[in-house]
Amino acid sequence: MRSLLLVVLAMTLFAAGLAAAAECPGNPGALGTSRTVVVDPVEHPRLGVMQYHESLPLQDHEVVLTFDDGPLPPRTNHILDILASECVKATFFMVGRMALTYPDVARRVEAAGHTVGTHSQNHPLRLDKMPLIKAEREINEGIASVTAALGEPPAPFLRIPGLARTNAIDRYLASQNLLTWSADFPADDWTRISPAQVYTRALQRIEANGKGILLLHDIQAKTVEALPDLLHELKRRGYHIVHVTPATPERPKTVTEPSQWIAHAHGRQTWPGSVIVLQQPSQTTFGNNQPLDVRPAVAAPIQQRGGPVLRPVRVPQPSDAVWPRGFSGSQAVLATTHSPLPAPNPAVSYPETSFAPSVQGNTSLIVPPEPDAMASAPLETRAPADSAAPQSPATPLLAPRDPVSTAPPLMRPRDWVSTAKMPHGPFP
Repeated sequence: MRSLLLVVLAMTLFAAGLAAAAECPGNPGALGTSRTVVVDPVEHPRLGVMQYHESLPLQDHEVVLTFDDGPLPPRTNHILDILASECVKATFFMVGRMALTYPDVARRVEAAGHTVGTHSQNHPLRLDKMPLIKAEREINEGIASVTAALGEPPAPFLRIPGLARTNAIDRYLASQNLLTWSADFPADDWTRISPAQVYTRALQRIEANGKGILLLHDIQAKTVEALPDLLHELKRRGYHIVHVTPATPERPKTVTEPSQWIAHAHGRQTWPGSVIVLQQPSQTTFGNNQPLDVRPAVAAPIQQRGGPVLRPVRVPQPSDAVWPRGFSGSQAVLATTHSPLPAPNPAVSYPETSFAPSVQGNTSLIVPPEPDAMASAPLETRAPADSAAPQSPATPLLAPRDPVSTAPPLMRPRDWVSTAKMPHGPFP
């Protein structure tokens, strides 16, 4: 009986999605908004499998769009125009100071039917390092500022800036009946990547998870440029947009099963995810069939100018292959099923009850640039300056850019994005 009800529900949602798209003025082929999920913050105080056990009760191929850090004209205005052209509803997490600065844009977001949540007053980079009383002030002032800009209270939805949560902050937000939003996957649009890469990462992470909450930023020009193509491709691949609103006395919560809120491991994001798993090397990987612990690291002492000097010998170097560290066998198997994208990592801790592994110490997963960011430039090698000194393997270097070439500059290692340490500037 329950399976029959689920089938009927799925057919109803599909029909609703077609109707919503058909009703979009001037765009009969629009993506549309398939349905609205009404959430009770008291029953479900925390959402988003990047950090929590629960996420929204979405069906397969359902996506929730969220935008942080605004409002900021003209970019937020462009985002609103793009969403309106596709009749898509989203959730905007506004910074209090930004809402007070641009109240007209904030009111336009609400007038367009989108859900407005808050994102602190000043977007501090490390809310988790503040004394709790200061963190509470940031949260409350942000809500007050957005309320002043809108002329009425926003939704009781809040996303912690930088996703820098702590258990104490989570408990405080729950005590205020605020729903804390994390996300299921980001598009990394706050990092130094191109609009094409924002599009690719968003789409591939949606595909890897099958459904979920996407984190974007309406203040980013690259997001404005990537959004139209992303919405068109989601439509082509059969995805549906879900709008989320808070429960009120006049608007009761959506009836769901408790199991629909649980973040299941199969096909869902487990942190960190989307890594490339290669075979762990043995001693033969280093070009040496002997056990590594029996090969001397230095040669015997030699006499030079009356004193013993240790001359180092060439130590076998590893191949280019790398392999992940700190993952269990089950996580490695899961990671191989995901697309080879950098694991989203906002460098925050996890709840004490979280099922996700913690990133500790100064562990840094360095994400190389996307394939299209690297030109297929020839490699040159540089030999050691002193030919008499012991020779080490030549170091491959990227060829310098031709000064007359119009090709984009090659990315250097220091330009790559570290997913363990969030970059400076606006981010979740």
